[in-house]
Amino acid sequence: MTPPQSGQPRVTVTAIFANEEHPPKGKEPVSWLLLTNLEVKTLAQAKEKLEWYLARWQIEIFFKILKSGCRVEELQLEHIDRLEVALALYQIISWRVLYLTMLGRECSELSCDLVFSDDEWKSAYIVSTREQPPETPPTIGTMIRIVASFGGFLNRRHDRFPGPQTIWIGLQRCQDFALMFEAQRTLGQSMLN
Repeated sequence: MTPPQSGQPRVTVTAIFANEEHPPKGKEPVSWLLLTNLEVKTLAQAKEKLEWYLARWQIEIFFKILKSGCRVEELQLEHIDRLEVALALYQIISWRVLYLTMLGRECSELSCDLVFSDDEWKSAYIVSTREQPPETPPTIGTMIRIVASFGGFLNRRHDRFPGPQTIWIGLQRCQDFALMFEAQRTLGQSMLN
């Protein structure tokens, strides 16, 4: 590919054309023309690049959570080592929000205690339902809807699954509930009298 301005080096690109052979009934087939500067000499390499492209949406959501949810662009730390530590921590938080969002959609029938501590799920359950938590932990799908409700998700009958924004806001509130739950257990019931 010849650069638009003289003096710039030429760039070699490979075009990958992908066409959906069996689209869902009543839907147009998906067709992509991807350009890459990565080497593609075999069908396996072309498939690999297509899989990378498919992952781009998850990557974009991750960075939206990192930028908008964790507000990393607003950090004003004076030393690079502190910034690196803060970014590492916020990346873990962003990953957890994305992971919970995807688990709730893809594995909603799993038990919530696989990804929530007892304090997290029990305190959120109590605040949400005003009832004692059940002996058996609820499903991930149920807990994600409870968490998201604290972030503004309305959970109406025809609502789709909650998105990362209501989940990250809800998780912040749930962290407060879990801390109170832990403090109450540590100090005993006397603190409420």
